[in-house]
Amino acid sequence: MINTAIVGLGWWGKNLVKAAREFGAPLRFARGVSLEPDTVRDFAAENGITLSSFDEVLADRDIKAVVLATPHTKHPEQVKALAKAGKQIYCEKPFALSKAEAQAMLDAVKRAGVLIAVGHHFRLMPSMRAMAKLKADGAFGTIMHAEGNYSHDWLASYPLDSWRMAAEESRAGGMTGMGIHVLDCFRDVVGPMTRISALSKARAMKLPTGDTTAALIEFENGATGVLGTTIKTPFRWRIAIFGEHCWAESASETRLIVRRAGKDDAEVIDLPHENHLGRNLDYFAKAVTGQGGFPISPDGILQTASALEAVFKSVDANGAWMEV
Repeated sequence: MINTAIVGLGWWGKNLVKAAREFGAPLRFARGVSLEPDTVRDFAAENGITLSSFDEVLADRDIKAVVLATPHTKHPEQVKALAKAGKQIYCEKPFALSKAEAQAMLDAVKRAGVLIAVGHHFRLMPSMRAMAKLKADGAFGTIMHAEGNYSHDWLASYPLDSWRMAAEESRAGGMTGMGIHVLDCFRDVVGPMTRISALSKARAMKLPTGDTTAALIEFENGATGVLGTTIKTPFRWRIAIFGEHCWAESASETRLIVRRAGKDDAEVIDLPHENHLGRNLDYFAKAVTGQGGFPISPDGILQTASALEAVFKSVDANGAWMEV
């Protein structure tokens, strides 16, 4: 087991601890950091976690790995500090809010010789893994187009003074919470993106940064893509890839729909549920112990962060095309 600290024991930090335990990832969460320790004492006690400060985590030589589930703007400073302290790092998404920040963080990790992993776990959903296999098997042929939408209203009731609703943390509507998963799945299945045009609108919630975002994407290989996300509608997940020989749609975590050329009907494939968040943490733990590498390379981490910044820049420029 790897002695690990969890920094950020809010809603998502707790989910990470639970997911790792339920999957059987060899991470022993020994220390935990929270800005509101009184609200997490019971959870910490139930899971054998000693509440600590970030500085105590940095100084503890027995802590070999750290999982970050903190506000997005905190990631650059925290990743650099952890790298300098020699800790292996799993950082929640978005890794960074700009390409320059992401590059500086990756440079710090490389200098320190430590591992960096990121919380892009949606690419590991059973339907997305089946879609990736279709691509690997050549089923699509030339990929023509991609469509993605990830929306829900789970955050709509969050207090406006919550960090998740702050303009500096949640730019462009649902992009930092939801849309970034679509960007990363696009990168994983279709390939690198080269330029993006995006608009954000405040429709129902009247938030300064908007509640709804749409983007048009050009990929390096010439494919096109569209992305949509809103934080004020019932849950919706959809990734569809259109190739010359077939199209495939991830309609849920476990359902893939495939229509092949020459076939009258689409095939509906229902797959077993899997703890894909736990699997992502397990990949991190295995990479820490030298049992393979983390599936997303530093270049992939940088590409997704760059695409996210391109969305921000385009929104600020009223939809102008921005290079990734």
